[in-house]
Amino acid sequence: MTEKKLETLLVSAGRQKKYTQSAVNPLIQRTSSVIFNTVEDLKHALKNRAKGELFYGRRGTLTHFAFQETMAELEGGAGCSLYPSGAAAITHSILAFVETGDHVLMTGTAYEPTQEFCDHFLQKMGISTDYFDPMIGESIASLIKPNTKVIFLESPGSLTMEVQDIPAIVRAVRQVNPEIVIIIDNTWSAGVLFKALEFGIDISVQSATKYIIGHSDGMLGTAVANARCWDQLRERSYLLGQIADPDTVYMANRGLRTLAVRLKQHEESSIKIAKWLAERPEVAEVYHPALPSCPGHHYFQRDFTGSSGLFSFLLNTQLTSEQFADYLDNLNHFKMAFSWGGFESLILGIQPETLKLLRQYDSSQKTGTLFRLHIGLENPQDLIGDLAAGFTRLAIR
Repeated sequence: MTEKKLETLLVSAGRQKKYTQSAVNPLIQRTSSVIFNTVEDLKHALKNRAKGELFYGRRGTLTHFAFQETMAELEGGAGCSLYPSGAAAITHSILAFVETGDHVLMTGTAYEPTQEFCDHFLQKMGISTDYFDPMIGESIASLIKPNTKVIFLESPGSLTMEVQDIPAIVRAVRQVNPEIVIIIDNTWSAGVLFKALEFGIDISVQSATKYIIGHSDGMLGTAVANARCWDQLRERSYLLGQIADPDTVYMANRGLRTLAVRLKQHEESSIKIAKWLAERPEVAEVYHPALPSCPGHHYFQRDFTGSSGLFSFLLNTQLTSEQFADYLDNLNHFKMAFSWGGFESLILGIQPETLKLLRQYDSSQKTGTLFRLHIGLENPQDLIGDLAAGFTRLAIR
């Protein structure tokens, strides 16, 4: 049978009759207890509890199984674990493979809560973390220690959007120690613009809060693992009590159906706005992976099939606190909020001193104010007008 294209797969996956009961979408099944009518039924469920059969609510319901099956098919994995947030997916994917005395290598541009987890929680467990330049490539081999158990990537990186040379990193790691577990925060690509497991990554983690749910009204995390890591990830996450509520999982299942068309619009609008920003005299650099000005742009062209709507730009100068507040407080379409990936456009401002704290590797210090944008589904000309009016207020050159 011909392999399904992404758009078709997003519409059709996980919609077998056992999940939908002839409805269009998989049904919401809410339960803690699962009833067994005979001892034989109980024995069968016990034997197959890890194989997508009803056993106990924390193992999942048909709502969960439909979504997990879809995510595993989308990302080419052996299975998908679910968590109540993207942060939980990150932390528990790491915890599933480390113990006291182990060592973790973490990209220096990782999501801030990921860094805090390593620096505080893992440290208390006696697990050490070293950060590395995201553009390290095959030189990562020199940082691997005998007790290195996990290498964690994020591409593009948070805030400054560095795109990593994943094939070179994976190749170098496997040559030194093929048992090391390589995990990536793959949220920017929604798991479909970069097929992490096809590049030798063991576990692809996402905040499904972002593009998968797509409407900024639910929190969910996913971790799709290859066959080597799936059993351990699944069982240790279960032991740590991880589960997502079926109503949110239903929202994620529904969000997947429109993911392809939404991503295309996010991409088209974000590139248009990024190119406009690149021509502005107030702007020093634009960090959009689809533009040559972004570090690792050539890796993006090689490895990704498209881009999403998240990128950053750096001003030529550092704004005063008054200018900073004036710019952000008076935008009409861009609202300040954490997270991203929904239908609405968002903005966050980061001053150089804060950015320095969040970049855990030796790099040239950015001296201007940085803004991270998520480009939503509004008309891009309205968004450009909003940003332009902000520059007019600032009157900087």
